[in-house]
Amino acid sequence: MSTQTIPEEATNTRTASTDLKLEVVVIPVSDVDRARRFYEGLGWRLDADFTNNTDWRLVQMTPPGSPCSVMFGKGFTPAAPGSVQGTFLVVDDLDAARARLIGQGVEVSEVFHFDSNLLRAAETKGRLPGSDPEGRSYLSFASFNDPDGNGWLLQQVTTRLPGRGLSSDVPTLIELLQETEKRHGAYEPSAPKHHWSTWYAAYIVARQQGRDPDVAATEAGLQVERTAR
Repeated sequence: MSTQTIPEEATNTRTASTDLKLEVVVIPVSDVDRARRFYEGLGWRLDADFTNNTDWRLVQMTPPGSPCSVMFGKGFTPAAPGSVQGTFLVVDDLDAARARLIGQGVEVSEVFHFDSNLLRAAETKGRLPGSDPEGRSYLSFASFNDPDGNGWLLQQVTTRLPGRGLSSDVPTLIELLQETEKRHGAYEPSAPKHHWSTWYAAYIVARQQGRDPDVAATEAGLQVERTAR
């Protein structure tokens, strides 16, 4: 049996192209129109509403700013309506997000954190009133349900842990663009002829996917080389 040596560049290319992106979560509901009205009332975008006009219907909706959508419908999933619990909606300002939902007529819990940081997706056991006492990212929550009882958790994330991508707020994006500019400046003197946007795009995407700056710079350079061929 022969063996083959895979070039390092091919390995890097393969690694960069094998992302698995969670893009849809299935939500079981009993009344499709009621569920659609509820989520539209939250400002969620309607992506599609398909039906065969008899026993099947599928609705896809997307929360504001989310790369992941939800699907619900009729004849679409055998899961019991209301059985999906603890689906996370990440926000950078929990109080503002909670106030907005309440203003839209949604019953939202008070802000809470968990005893000993033992996160529970659906149970109220271990919930303590108020935000995380130390103000840490990931550890402050509020919750609400849709009309069928499917449960959602609002989670406040202000600073992401290393390797978990970057927030999409304006200050973070400004910082990322400045970092990208600096890294590209170091790369450009020895680089093949290219348009700066090629390197910028590859670098920014890599950083948003959680790569560290050195790995992101390597991936951006490989993208330039592939484009230049």
